[in-house]
Amino acid sequence: MSENLQNLLNQKIEEYKSKTQISQNLQSDAKKYMPGGSTRTTQWMDPYPFYAKNAKGQIMNDVDDNSYLDFMINATSLILGHASPNVIDAIKTQTDIGTAYSAPTDGQTKLSKLITDRTPSMDTLRFTNSGTEATMMSIMAARAYTKKQKIAKFEGGYHGTHDHVSISVGPKASELNETTNPGVLQYPGQPESLLDDVIVLPYNDIETTKKLLTEHRNELACLIMEPVISGLGYLPLDIEFLEFTREITKELNIVLIYDEIQSYRLAPGGAQELFNITPDMTTLGKIIGGGLPVGAFGGKEEIMDLLNPSSSNYNLSHAGTFNGNPLTMEAGTVVMEELTIDKYDAMNELGNNLRSKLNSIFNELEIDTQITGIGSLFGINFNDTKISDYRSFIKNNNILTKILFMGSINNGILMQTKNAGALNTLSTNTETNKLVESTRMIATEIKSNL
Repeated sequence: MSENLQNLLNQKIEEYKSKTQISQNLQSDAKKYMPGGSTRTTQWMDPYPFYAKNAKGQIMNDVDDNSYLDFMINATSLILGHASPNVIDAIKTQTDIGTAYSAPTDGQTKLSKLITDRTPSMDTLRFTNSGTEATMMSIMAARAYTKKQKIAKFEGGYHGTHDHVSISVGPKASELNETTNPGVLQYPGQPESLLDDVIVLPYNDIETTKKLLTEHRNELACLIMEPVISGLGYLPLDIEFLEFTREITKELNIVLIYDEIQSYRLAPGGAQELFNITPDMTTLGKIIGGGLPVGAFGGKEEIMDLLNPSSSNYNLSHAGTFNGNPLTMEAGTVVMEELTIDKYDAMNELGNNLRSKLNSIFNELEIDTQITGIGSLFGINFNDTKISDYRSFIKNNNILTKILFMGSINNGILMQTKNAGALNTLSTNTETNKLVESTRMIATEIKSNL
C-alpha cells in the first residue's frame, strides 16, 4: 500500500515539475541569495514553489501561465480577493501623496475606530507591522500590567516567531514529553530557561489546564491562545473549554489574550463575538491590512494605558518606523468598511456547505478523514482519530496529505500545504464545487491505491 501511494505522489510531483519549468529556474537563482531560495517559510513547498506572475479576484497566475483558484489567499488575509478595486484605488491615492511619514495621519484613527467599535475586548489598540509583533507586544503589556513574568500557551499553538511563544509549536511525536509541560524548544540555541518561563497546556483538557494555571498563578502574567487553532486545520476549541479558560483566568488574575490574527474573519468582532467570550486583550493581523503588512494589539483601557505617553501610568514604550503606515491604514479601512454582516453570513454559510460536501466525499469512499474548520475556514485531515488537540492532529497521514496538496495544485486548486484554506467575499458555489470535484478526483485515486 505505502509503495503504491508513494508512486502516486511521485507521479503528482513529476506532473507539477513538467508544468513549472520557469518557476524551477527562478527558484535555482533565488537559492544563490536566500537560504533555500526562500524568505518566508509558508511560501516554500516541496519540490519547489511556483512563482506568482499576477492575481485578480480569486485567481492567481504563475510565471509558467498556470492558473490557480486560490483558497490560500495569502494565509487567509485577502478576504476581498486579490487586487480588490476599492483597495487598489485607496493605495494608489495614498501613494500619490506619500507612503510614510514621521507624523500620524487620520487613517490611523479611522481604522482603529472601525476595529475597536466592533471588537468586544478592545477599548483601544496600537498598530504593528506583523502578527508576530502584535503578540510580542501584547505579552509585554500583560507583564507590565500584572508585574508577573511567566506566560502560558498551548501545545501546537503558533503565535509568531519570538522566543517566548516559540515553545511546543510543532514538535515531532518523538520529541513530545509524557505531559505537555515542560514544553519543547522550537529552535536550536533557544535558552533552556524559556522552558521555566513558559507553561505549556493541552487543548480542550480542563482538568490539566486548571491544575497548571493554578499551580503557577502567582507567576503567570498571561495566557495567550487562539479560539480557533489555525495550525490544526482551523479547529474551533470546545465552547465549554473556552468558557472555562475565561473564568479561570479572571479568578487567578491572569490576562487572557486572544490571538485572532486568523479567526477575526468569522464575524465583525471575530471569534470572541461568535462565541460570546471577551478576553482581556486581542491581537489582530491579516484581513485588517487590506493585503499590506499589518498587526494590531489592544484591550482593556487600564492595560493599554501603560502605553499612553501622556498618562501617569505610562511605562511601556512601543516604537516602530512603519507602525500605522498610511498605505496600510487606508487599505485596511476599505476592507473593514466593505465587510458587512451579510458578507460574513454568506461566507460562513458557504463554508458550512463546503465542509459538508467534503465530508460526504470521504464517507462515500470510506477514507478515514476529519474535516475541520468553522465559518469561512476549512481543513482536510487524513486521520482516523477525532482531532481535539495537537497530539491527535499530528496523527494525520503525511503521504495522503502530500498527495492531496500536490494533486490539487496540478488541478489548479491552491490550498495551504496541510490542505487547509479560506473563502473570501467573492466565493460562490461555483468555486467551492471546483474544490469539491478536484478533491473527489484525487480521493478516488487514493482509494484505488489503498
